[in-house]
Amino acid sequence: MSSSFEVGPVEVGAGRLFLIAGPCVIESEAHARTMAEAIQRIAADLAIPYIFKASYDKANRTSVKSFRGPGLAEGVRILGRIAQDTGLPVLTDVHEPAHCQAAAQAVDVLQIPAFLCRQTDLLVAAGRTGRAVNIKKGQFVAPADMCHGIEKVRSTGNERVFLTERGSSFGYNNLVVDFRSLAVMRAMAPVVFDGTHSVQQPSVANGVSGGQPEFIPLLARAAVAAGIDGLFLEVHDDPPNAKSDGANALDLKLLKPLLKTLIAIHSAAS
Repeated sequence: MSSSFEVGPVEVGAGRLFLIAGPCVIESEAHARTMAEAIQRIAADLAIPYIFKASYDKANRTSVKSFRGPGLAEGVRILGRIAQDTGLPVLTDVHEPAHCQAAAQAVDVLQIPAFLCRQTDLLVAAGRTGRAVNIKKGQFVAPADMCHGIEKVRSTGNERVFLTERGSSFGYNNLVVDFRSLAVMRAMAPVVFDGTHSVQQPSVANGVSGGQPEFIPLLARAAVAAGIDGLFLEVHDDPPNAKSDGANALDLKLLKPLLKTLIAIHSAAS
């Protein structure tokens, strides 16, 4: 595996489990701040390094009618204020090369959505900002082929790149996790496991994705035991009313007990 690097106070790939968590999309400034602060308290209580995540725009929603977020300018302002006020490192999705530099002014990690993990111009633009880059493995990509995405980012001289597993397409409207992928990709770069998108059921309900959040703990336990550097979770305080990905989000009240278990597994497996 490549050498570790820092994202603010969080060490990526150094052997200590870290957390990326937050709502799928910025629903409002007040809600994003509430979620960041609530998860920050839990992470501090458990001494797990934490990166807040939320997207200013979800450009790959299934339906044109779905909520996408506040947009680049307002979203970057909100994320910048949260980072400043909480001291947390922040992650957000980027969908277009032209957005990378603007987003990088406010956040610490630029995330490449799974559907865009092969988009050369986007990967290169993200790498050129100097920010850490998280590439989510496409549902359609073999784990070994993620070396090409890493190479595109590193071609800019930016070595601060990591990968996230979020499941692979399994027929229609379903995903499955091949845990061998964690070891395959971890030989290339630090690896994070997305425990929430891995239980998503894409486009299962007339333009809206479903999910099986009851399986989040099972998959997360298996991933930590298999060996990962970080855990990615979409967390919401009211999943049934979330404006994006509520069907596969982890309820905030379940986060602390789950993390306690995962930290114990990580300690035992290390």
